[in-house]
Amino acid sequence: MPNYFDIDLRPDPEFSPAHLLAALYAKLHRALVRVEANSIGVSFPGYDKLAHRLGDRLRLIGPADDLARLMALDWLSGMRDHVSVGGAAPVPANAMHRALRRVQAKSNPERLRRRQMRRHGLTEAQAREQVPDSVGERLDVPFIQLTSASTGLTFRLFIRLGPPQATSVAGSFNGYGLSTVATIPWF
Repeated sequence: MPNYFDIDLRPDPEFSPAHLLAALYAKLHRALVRVEANSIGVSFPGYDKLAHRLGDRLRLIGPADDLARLMALDWLSGMRDHVSVGGAAPVPANAMHRALRRVQAKSNPERLRRRQMRRHGLTEAQAREQVPDSVGERLDVPFIQLTSASTGLTFRLFIRLGPPQATSVAGSFNGYGLSTVATIPWF
């Protein structure tokens, strides 16, 4: 991944950085799906696990041709007043590498109860006894709140940053710019 460019959120008195980042990321997701670019990864240089925030900068990393193809879509329409886009630049040669992955919690006890009822023929009371509310897993990582285009439901996209690595791991990226295998340069 030789190139990158940054998209910085501008301060706005009406919208929080988290709200603006969610809108920006939703637009990016639709654009990545449209260009079918599995070579473009995302990074959040302001990632802060303790503060549960992703920061106010979105970094896109990938081959120069694919980044240019993405920007040719004008996917930032409607966001131009809220962001500033930096120019493309080569990734620093000494950048460390990290994995940035989506994580999902098995956090819904009601869903687990319905599954127990369906699979094992339990009553609601029996399922409630077997699956207490305390089994819900909670994630302690930053997230972006998005709305599904297909279902219209709001969901949280939890993102976990892995430890620094000396070497990169190649792989493809999904429509969110995340990968289950590949690492991204972290600088």
